[in-house]
Amino acid sequence: TQSTGVLISGSGNVAQFAAEKVMELGGHVCSFSDSTGTISSEEGFSPDQLKELFHLKNVQRGRLSVMAVTNDLIYHAGKSVWDLGLNCDVALPCATQNEIKLDGAKNLAAGGCWCVAEGANMPTTNEAVDFLKTKVDIYIPAKAANAGGVATSALEMAQNSARLFWTSEEVDEKLKGIMNNIFATAYKTAQEFDRPWDLQFGANAAGFLKVYKAYKAMGYLKF
Repeated sequence: TQSTGVLISGSGNVAQFAAEKVMELGGHVCSFSDSTGTISSEEGFSPDQLKELFHLKNVQRGRLSVMAVTNDLIYHAGKSVWDLGLNCDVALPCATQNEIKLDGAKNLAAGGCWCVAEGANMPTTNEAVDFLKTKVDIYIPAKAANAGGVATSALEMAQNSARLFWTSEEVDEKLKGIMNNIFATAYKTAQEFDRPWDLQFGANAAGFLKVYKAYKAMGYLKF
């Protein structure tokens, strides 16, 4: 079977950990970006290239253009990942707010993308979201897809309170359970409101219902 091709924007913490998880699951990471441009590889970045990128960004604080020269990779100066019309199966916008505009969304649809999961906070404009929801099979909004950061902070607080130490594997397993539950809740809520696979609606409605039920349980609401 062909490996899943994944486009990632950004090159900070969210992008780096997303790339690690993609490679762990057998996918190909085909892009990263920073404020000066995008670096891409049609075949996907190797584990050694990923380590080099982490060192470049976390230690040297360098630009991706430097890595492109030393690794025979393609560098697109001044370009966003979403401007390039690259083919992919999955898109993970992990850079900044409103980075995927309508033209970028059209590029993703034309390039065969079937899943968009947001890593940054609100990285897709409303116009682009509306378009993607008619073109891709799965669109997962930031409030659900990037909840892992807050969830891991909660796990860290739980460890500290209980004077426990969990291995990274144990934390990852607990996080997997949390993320599975978030997905299941958004999916189920969308189904209940006759909006199958509208995970944006499902996540919004599930969040609203949770707050509503809490207020009602405390006696603040009479309906």
